[in-house]
Amino acid sequence: MIGAPVYNFTIPSQLKAWIDRITVAGKTFRYTEKGPQGLAGGKQVIVAVSRGGMRAPDASGEFGEPYLKFLFAFLGIDDVRFVRAEGLAISPQHRAASLSAARAAIAGSRALAA
Repeated sequence: MIGAPVYNFTIPSQLKAWIDRITVAGKTFRYTEKGPQGLAGGKQVIVAVSRGGMRAPDASGEFGEPYLKFLFAFLGIDDVRFVRAEGLAISPQHRAASLSAARAAIAGSRALAA
């Protein structure tokens, strides 16, 4: 599981630095005559995304989730699931409801993986 808060429309610099450390030619991908090939297949990634506001994952200006989808596909991982906790800064009630729904989604994802 990866935690990915959305800051200023994308992932934080710490997560980007980790991505740069694991995206290594010859280890997690390789170059072939047909282009890059991911070497990290057969894995599942669950990304816990948090946002202070609300934003559709496919909305213009949302770069975090599309980037992570592309990255993991590049590495050969096609089983990527996103669990979202959104609107955390809207109100205490909205925050509590969103976190509760995200926890339930995580529990459901873990049950599917077992």
